[in-house]
Amino acid sequence: MQMRITLTAREQDDLITCLQQAYAHGHLRLVKRIHALLYVMDGYAVEDVAERLGLCVQSVYNYLRDFILRGVASLVYRRPPGRSPKLTKSQRKELAKLIDDGPEAAGYDYGCWTTGLIQDLILTRFGVEYHPRYVADLLKNMGYSYQKACFVSDHLEDVAQERQEWLEQTWPEILRQAKEQQALILFGDECSFAQWGSLSYTWARKGQQPVVKTSGRRKAYKVMGFIEYFSGAFYYQAHTGKFTSESYQAFIRQVLAQTTQPLFIIQDGAKYHTSKAMREFFAAHSDRITVYQLPRYSPKFNPIEFLWRNVKKQATHLRYFPTFEALTTKVDSKLRYFADLPQTIKALMGQYCETLGAMAA
Repeated sequence: MQMRITLTAREQDDLITCLQQAYAHGHLRLVKRIHALLYVMDGYAVEDVAERLGLCVQSVYNYLRDFILRGVASLVYRRPPGRSPKLTKSQRKELAKLIDDGPEAAGYDYGCWTTGLIQDLILTRFGVEYHPRYVADLLKNMGYSYQKACFVSDHLEDVAQERQEWLEQTWPEILRQAKEQQALILFGDECSFAQWGSLSYTWARKGQQPVVKTSGRRKAYKVMGFIEYFSGAFYYQAHTGKFTSESYQAFIRQVLAQTTQPLFIIQDGAKYHTSKAMREFFAAHSDRITVYQLPRYSPKFNPIEFLWRNVKKQATHLRYFPTFEALTTKVDSKLRYFADLPQTIKALMGQYCETLGAMAA
């Protein structure tokens, strides 16, 4: 059955804020519930939504009914009854601070937290003993997960002021001018999808590492994209050549032809973004285009980066592509899929969401 929900801009922002908070706290049931509402808002049939999210059709109808009657107040799950936690609320807060600071700051000669170390930390600092297996559940309830670390540049301290100025001064001014000029704010970036596939975490039997076939062909499908801040629109152009100033100009011309409003383009410092050819191109189109450079070493300041991660997760992670055509067909289908979900794309704008305020990465 086809249904449609129409919300005010404020209601949409509130719903997206709830989704961001549900993700942050690992509330899977709530994430599914909000996504069900967003899918219906984007015009999907209730039956299709239920199938996509692994829900029964009646559950989706119940979500819709409760949301229509109570709004975002309906997006709450009561904690099931059970034994009280051994750590008090204030102790959990202190524990979180200790974990965030790392094992070395807590006096351990390690760089990585393990459940055994955290069990010892809780015992020595708070005099409370947990079984190691329950420590993992405790951490999950506190919003933690077992993750692989990533490298960040040791120059980040050098750009801390630059980042702060972006969040507190540059971005608010961009937003003000865009509203005043009725301009589109476009966060842009590029992404490569490799034919040899990509690896990711997955559930598998113990002792049986998952294997994925690969053709070994070192060929990639290149995509340029913009996502629009206000509407969640997704503009993209795929090709098989290298990323160059010429291909970037061609993509922007395509977007200019599809729109009539002024364009505020927010980009990183890639050479083909800032070359002499691009400076001349932007100058020639200054009547419609205004360009802003993101702070250095700040990929998380660009929400389209999170879109690329989601596309890769669905399109290439743990998949086998015997031919380049198989790769392009799958990537194109996922690009179209996300292009049809503007509300989901808007949910990627958390760092710039007005209801949350400016948040440092």
